[in-house]
Order: sequence, then C-alpha cells, then structure tokens
Amino acid sequence: MDQPVSSNSGSGSGSVPQVPICSASQSEMLSPLYMEAYCQSLEQPESFWGDLAEQLIDWDQPWEKVLDNSNSPFTKWYVGGKLNACYNAIDRHVLSDKGSKVALIHDSPTTNTVRHVTYNELYDKVSRLAGGLRRLGVQKGDRVVIYMPLIPEAIIAMLATARLGAVHSVVFGGFAASELCTRIEHAEPKVIIAANCGVEPHKIIYYLDILHEAVAMSRWKPAKNIIYRRANILMSDLDETWDIAWENALDTVPVDCVPVEANDPLYILYTSGTTDKPKGIQRPIGGHLVTLMYTMNTIYGLQQDDVWWNASDLGWVVGHSYICYGPLLYGATSVMYEGKPDRTPDPGQYFRIIDQHKVSAVFSVPTAFRVIRRVDPDVTYGRKYSLKSLRAIFIAGEHCDLETMKWMRKTFKVPVLNQWWQTETGSAITATCVGFAQNLQTPPFTTGLPYCGYDIYVLDKNGHEAKPNELGRIVVKLPLPPGNMATLYRSDELFRKTYFQRFPGYYDTMDAGYKDENGYIYVTARDDDVINVAGHRISTSSLEDAILRHPDVADAAVFGVPEPTKGQIPLCLYVTKANVSKPAAKMSVELINIIREVIGPIAAFKLAAQVQSLPRTRSGKTLRKAMADLAANKHIAIPATVEDATVFVDIKRALRELGYAMAAPDPELRQTVR
Repeated sequence: MDQPVSSNSGSGSGSVPQVPICSASQSEMLSPLYMEAYCQSLEQPESFWGDLAEQLIDWDQPWEKVLDNSNSPFTKWYVGGKLNACYNAIDRHVLSDKGSKVALIHDSPTTNTVRHVTYNELYDKVSRLAGGLRRLGVQKGDRVVIYMPLIPEAIIAMLATARLGAVHSVVFGGFAASELCTRIEHAEPKVIIAANCGVEPHKIIYYLDILHEAVAMSRWKPAKNIIYRRANILMSDLDETWDIAWENALDTVPVDCVPVEANDPLYILYTSGTTDKPKGIQRPIGGHLVTLMYTMNTIYGLQQDDVWWNASDLGWVVGHSYICYGPLLYGATSVMYEGKPDRTPDPGQYFRIIDQHKVSAVFSVPTAFRVIRRVDPDVTYGRKYSLKSLRAIFIAGEHCDLETMKWMRKTFKVPVLNQWWQTETGSAITATCVGFAQNLQTPPFTTGLPYCGYDIYVLDKNGHEAKPNELGRIVVKLPLPPGNMATLYRSDELFRKTYFQRFPGYYDTMDAGYKDENGYIYVTARDDDVINVAGHRISTSSLEDAILRHPDVADAAVFGVPEPTKGQIPLCLYVTKANVSKPAAKMSVELINIIREVIGPIAAFKLAAQVQSLPRTRSGKTLRKAMADLAANKHIAIPATVEDATVFVDIKRALRELGYAMAAPDPELRQTVR
C-alpha cells in the first residue's frame, strides 16, 4: 500500500476509532509470540517488566515497586532497586568465564588498523580508568564530558564513568568549540575525557585544540582533562595546567562498581537540534538496561555468539544504545567502524566488514545505502565479498524510500527492516521483531508494529483520534515503558511543557504519520515537515519517495515554500547519480511529471533544482527547516551536527535560480565539525 499523501484538515468529529491491536480480530493476523508479549506489556505492565528485570539484569538490591506513576509524566520504574550499568556490561561476563570473548572490533580504514578488544581487556582498562577518575574527585552523581572519535577508548570512558555511579555526557567528536562549550557549561563536568584527534578522509581533526578553546571560553572549568593521544596519527603536547595523559590516569588497582538507584541518571545526551535548541535527555539506568537487553533478541534476533554492527556514532542515541550498552549487556561482539560508506577508500567497505568480521546483523541509516547505491549502483566493489553471515539489516533515523529499500534487499539478499525511535525513547517505538517471529515481508513504508509498552494513537489537530490511514500526529498513551527519558536535565518544566502539554495523558512524539487497519505504523515526517497545500496536508516523505523513483535521482529533499494563492507549495532539491549528464531543465520536467502521475495535481509541484549534496545531521536527519528558512529569506542557524556547512552555498544558488532566497544574507558557513 502506498502512503496517503493528503487529507482535508477537518475537525475530526465523527472519526472511526482505530482498532486496538490487542483485539481478537487483530491477534489472528499477527505473531502469537508478539501478541502475547505486547498485550501483557500494556495490560499487566508491572508483572511483565518486573519478570524481565529479574531474568535479564543483575541487581545489587531488589526494587520495592516496579512502577510508580504517582507523579506523571515523571514515571519511575524499579523504585528502590540498585544496580550498576558497568557491572552488567562487563563484570558479569568476566565472572562467567567469558572474559576471553571479543567484546569490540574496532575497524578503522582511516588509520589502516583493525583491533580486537576482549571483555577481559575492557574490564582491566575500565576499572583502572575508574580509579583514575576517582582519584580526580569523581563521585556518584558527578558529570563527566566525553569528547572522542569512534574508538574503543570512548566506550572505556563511558563505562568507567558508569562504574563510579557518575553520569557521562558524550559530545560528538569534532563539534566546534562553541558547541562543546555550551554542553560543558550545561553539564558542569568534574572531568573531561578527550582524544587528541580524529580522522576523516584526507583530514585530521584537532580535538585537543578544540577542547582547549572550549574550556577557555567556558564559564565552568573542569578539574582536569584526561587526554588519549593517538600516537599512530598525531602526538600532541599537553597543557600541564589542565591535561593528564590517558596512560597516567589509569590506576594500578581496579575499582569496584558503585551501586546506584534504578532511577538515577546513566547519561545526559543532547538531541540533534533539528527542530529547536538541543535538549539534554536524562536517561534512567534501570529501565534502560532492562529494555536494551530485551530488545537484543526480541527485535534484532541476536544470539550471544553473533557479531553485531551498528554503523553509527557515539554521541547519538543509537550509538549509546547499540554500539555500547545493548550488545555488551547481551555479551555479544560489537563492531565499531571508523570510516565512511564510500570514501575509505571505496564503496565496498560495508560488504568487506560483513565478510571479514562475519557480521550477523547491521543497523544503519538509509542515507548510507543511498550513498553506496549512488556511487556504485552495480556493486562493482562489493560483489567480491561474501554476505553469508548476514541475516538482516535494520534501518532507522529517517524515511527510507522504496527504491533504496528494493536495492538493499536485492543487493544484500536479507530482510531490510525499518523501525522508528527517538533520542527521547532510547530504543525502538515501532519495529518488525525478528525474535518474535513477526512477518518480515512488511508493507512498504511501514516502520513496523508498536513495540512492547508503547500504546500508540494518531490524533488530528484537535486531539480526536484519526481514522485508519489518515495522516495525523503520533502520540503514545502514558505511562511510557521503561528506558524512556526521565526528564530533561535541570529542566523539569520544559520536559513537561515540550512533550506532554499539547495532548494531556500522552507523550507527543511531534512526528506525523498514520496507522493502517492492521496496526502497522507509518511515520512520514516531523509534523513540521507536513506541507499544507490549499488545505491539503501532504507529507514530504511521500513526495520524496516519488522523486526517488526517477532512475537518475540518488537523493532528494522536499520542503514547503510560501505561495500567495495556496499558502504553501513543495520545492524539491535533488542529487543525481554519478555520471548522469542529463540537463537540469529536462530532469525538472521529468520530476514534475512523476509527481503529477504518482501524487496528482493536488501537490501543485513545479519547483525542482539540482544540487551537489543535501545537508544532513550525522544521525541522518535532513535539514528541511533550514532549507525552507533560507528559501523564505529568513536567517538560518546551521546546526553543529551538519558535517559540511558549505553545502548551503550550493543550495542558495539553486534556490535563487528558482526565484527564492533573493534577499537572504549569506549564512554563516562555520565548519562546525572540522
């Protein structure tokens, strides 16, 4: 079924309620394993989540109450229970004689190295770094900012912080000094742990210089910086006033884990800032560990001897959950890939990693596969590698168009399963669950069925329940399941106002989408990305999917621009595949015809221009709002999460050719990640 692309914006009165997924008629169509678990999670949440916590996680002290929702939306799980995240991720595996197993594989074509780190080595390094942190005054509840590239030492730093019951705040390595300074001032860390440099294709990023600049401008000063120097790349001189070399920070005597209450924070993680200023998500320990452990098998079908590869970064929620904590809690092997899909050195690297490390499952963003398809559509580089070990590919973070999905399934010959989640939730809200034996041949465009604990509704602008297949705002009935954010760090009132004020009794995801007759969820865009064309609400993702059906288009972004008669009309910026020489004017005509054929004249589509690349965050989100603001002659603030801000120069050129951005000042093209 294709996505619905528009609906008249009526009051919603008289709408037919959506069929509950736990109804008898629905249960006959869905996996019995899934139905039993899902319905119990909604109808008997305390027994469901209580039993899982006992089975999956080691506790230092049992909880007094599974669920306390007396102060909604500040829900608490496993109240009074005490545990330690580092113990569950490392110590218990070592104590079970699994210490010789490989925990991390660091594959870095940028440095021509592959490194295997066992659970024993993790235990040694983490416990000794924890000792060094304790010597510097870090205690339970203190914050530690971590500013590092995707290397094992970043995970060692996270776990050493957690070992002491302290709170880590990982800032994506390479953020500009001003962005790092903002996070330092907000978190007020006792210590900062950083690397001296990172590596990009043909470029070294001088982390230590950025850190020193950030600390110099910050109103908050850490006690010390612990610096890991990547000697095979760059040897940096340390500032004796602030800096301690990594090797000198390691204690000779390992430090034991400090038990903390289940609702104490494990970490602070800032949202990517595509819709507003970044917010510090505060993650509770107990519920997060239980949920991550449960998902490793139920969603991803992982076995403990499997090799798991999450092709993301630390500093994004996916990396926290499924590069670090999820696979290590489960006792699996986690791949850390320090490279690009296409430039380190060629577009065969995803295939090589699967073959070389015998990867069982991959988690990535659709953009990575679009890049590979764009530069090597016939898989010339990848076909020499074996994919026999691979069982599934999981994608999230952005909409996946149908053509890319088809190419992935044909190329990798495994199920490609879409899912939907947010920084706020910490794991999937909807998914297709391999471990629940769900049907892996899902309808096109769906992000799957609601995962355990998520009671999902689609509401219209007046708060009425939408009909099946009707576009609306996606919300989740409270209480939220374990592992969701506890609050925003130091901002309880902003937490309540941002997520729970508009629809009382529900968590507002701020995403648009719909639910079909069988309970499948379709997330089409951020609600702000829905274009209102003469009263018809059209999802940007439906337009982008139609554009991407063109055989010469590799990537596309659609956003709304002002139009005096219709209010808004869509504008498309697209990227062609390699070696396409067709004139841009001809391409635009063909794209307009595709939209008229697939969507219809209701879309009022007539604006399209070719660009070299599109601005995205490192987590794969397309910056439609920034492009729309530029087209509307508004000042734009380029988020620090954009890898290359100079793409806006070309975008402004394209908009001017279409008659937009005529008076807009040149955006401040800060090199925010370099």
